[in-house]
This record gives sequence, structure tokens and C-alpha cells, in this order.
Amino acid sequence: QVQLVESGGGLVQPGRSLRLSCAASGLTLGTYAIGWFRQAPGKERVGVSCISSSDDRTVYADSVRGRFTISRDGAKDTVYLQMNSLTPEDTAVYYCAAVHESFRLCALRRGYDYWGRGTQVTVSS
Repeated sequence: QVQLVESGGGLVQPGRSLRLSCAASGLTLGTYAIGWFRQAPGKERVGVSCISSSDDRTVYADSVRGRFTISRDGAKDTVYLQMNSLTPEDTAVYYCAAVHESFRLCALRRGYDYWGRGTQVTVSS
């Protein structure tokens, strides 16, 4: 049974940092692209970043490029999202998702097979 479990969310002041983790089980992480998505109150869920399965190439949404960094630790079956210089506009529930694909650049607009339950990030002073 595939499971994705997010952690690391919380309340943080503007300008500070958080690191989210996505722990995967029941799948071979190296054959899955992993994406991070977020959904703010009253808004649709949008893609934030993804990391490709075969070569760890990454994609970022314009709104987070230069502030967020996605990375993968294969030994721990975990994908991280390092979030720096947070602003109130980053407040949302953050979800990680997995799609079984290889040898292609990941994408934020393609379908994903498995989803976690999310972790809340609140940026407020």
C-alpha cells in the first residue's frame, strides 16, 4: 500500500524558513516523480515544485522560484521542500504527490497517482 506522509508544517513569521518532508512507503521512490502542491483557503490547489524520477531534474512555479528548493533522499525514501523567505501568500495546506514515470522531466500539470493528506503552513506575524 502506497503512503505519502507530509510533515514539517507550522506557524512561522514572514521572512523565516521551513522544511517540509514527504515520507514515502510502498513504492520505489526512484521510479516516481514527486510533486509538492498547495491549496490556500478559498483557492484551487496549485503546483509548487516537482523533482523528476530518473535524474532529479526540478521544476518550480514562478511564485516560489529562488526561494524554495526541492530535493530527494533516496536512502530515506523522503523528498524535502526547503522554503525560505516565506511570505503570508505562502500560507496554505501543502501536499506531496507521486506519479510513476521515468526518463522525462516532471511536470506540475500532469496527473499524479498518489497523494498525501497535507500539512498546514501558516506564515503570519
